[in-house]
Amino acid sequence: MNDIIKLPFYAKLALILVSLICFGYIFYIGQEILIPILLSFIFAILLRPIAHFIRHKLHFPHVIAVMITVLLFILFFIGLFAFLSLQISEMANDFNKIERNINIHIHNIQQYIREHFNISSREQRQYLDTATEDSMEKGKEMIGTTLMSFTDTLINLILIPIYVFLILLYRTHFMLFFSKLIKKEYHPKLQDILSQIKVAVKSYIVGLIIEMILVSILTTVGFMIIGVKYAILLGIVTGILNLIPYVGILFAGVLSIVASLTGSPDLSIIVGVIVVNIIVQLIDNNVLVPLVVSSKVQINAFVSIVGIIIGGAISGISGMFLAIPIIAILKVIFDRIESLEPWGYLMGDDLPKTYTWRNIKLPLFDSETSVKKIIIKTDITVPMFTETTTENDMSRTNDENLNSQN
Repeated sequence: MNDIIKLPFYAKLALILVSLICFGYIFYIGQEILIPILLSFIFAILLRPIAHFIRHKLHFPHVIAVMITVLLFILFFIGLFAFLSLQISEMANDFNKIERNINIHIHNIQQYIREHFNISSREQRQYLDTATEDSMEKGKEMIGTTLMSFTDTLINLILIPIYVFLILLYRTHFMLFFSKLIKKEYHPKLQDILSQIKVAVKSYIVGLIIEMILVSILTTVGFMIIGVKYAILLGIVTGILNLIPYVGILFAGVLSIVASLTGSPDLSIIVGVIVVNIIVQLIDNNVLVPLVVSSKVQINAFVSIVGIIIGGAISGISGMFLAIPIIAILKVIFDRIESLEPWGYLMGDDLPKTYTWRNIKLPLFDSETSVKKIIIKTDITVPMFTETTTENDMSRTNDENLNSQN
């Protein structure tokens, strides 16, 4: 007896849409619980080789190996946070210089508007006061929201190491759970899915770390060349914020422009900061991302942007950071399930990433040269309309009409 029920396309589409809405709603209402768990899952995949090395190469017990791995993980972030805190505290001492230089630029902008648009300084101040009335009224709400977000962040910082420890400790237990959940005939496919998820997530995170280091170095060198104060701090912050796709670099650019005012009110410094950020982003988007990050996870840019926007709308910055790994996991699952394979293909990117020009590999963005020709064979014969066949067909049609009239 065949227990498989075949549904029409519209029914399948309706079930898919309902499932997506349900998963999205569950993720939205449970984001405070799910976000730390997902982040811990990603970090656990990244730290798994370290725990494996400590256990098998150094011959430590499993629990102690996991504890040492998590401790190294915590010490790394404590060291990074301490370095950034020291640098930021030094920058805070120059806050008066920043405020004075900002006032100089505001005065210059007001003077330019007064000379070219005939708007007095008093009218400009009135426009600014009118525009900022609502912002001042909402200031208390924003402060309260910020404090709540800061509290949630502290709680997550405490929970994530605990979750990472437990995931690494019960890794085999979770694997056996999945094996008991799936029928034995599907165990090879399950093993393939889990291994590919591990490879995809780990490769993506490693690629992001390499990209972060390279962007930090390039930005730091660029700021040093143009003479920006706190170049190392701003370079590291730019590399970290660059982990947030498409949005983080904007915040990094604004922060770098504000921090550049600690040295001089000269407008050329601000222009130099903008130019350095643009050059670094061109190198990052056209060289580093295609060769380091996109080579690890084959997801097209359209799906990436849509996923990042949805992740940001659901759970803010954490959702934007988790969007690409979640899409990569879904793609691995979809590619290995026959009924979902079209969705995996939709997420993928089959365009070649580079082309050779004078023995130099460069990014390739020409889709016409890379799209495979898909030939669909049918039993319908396509008529060939030529001059001869058309005349013959017309004469045959006229003869049939005459015969019918007779």
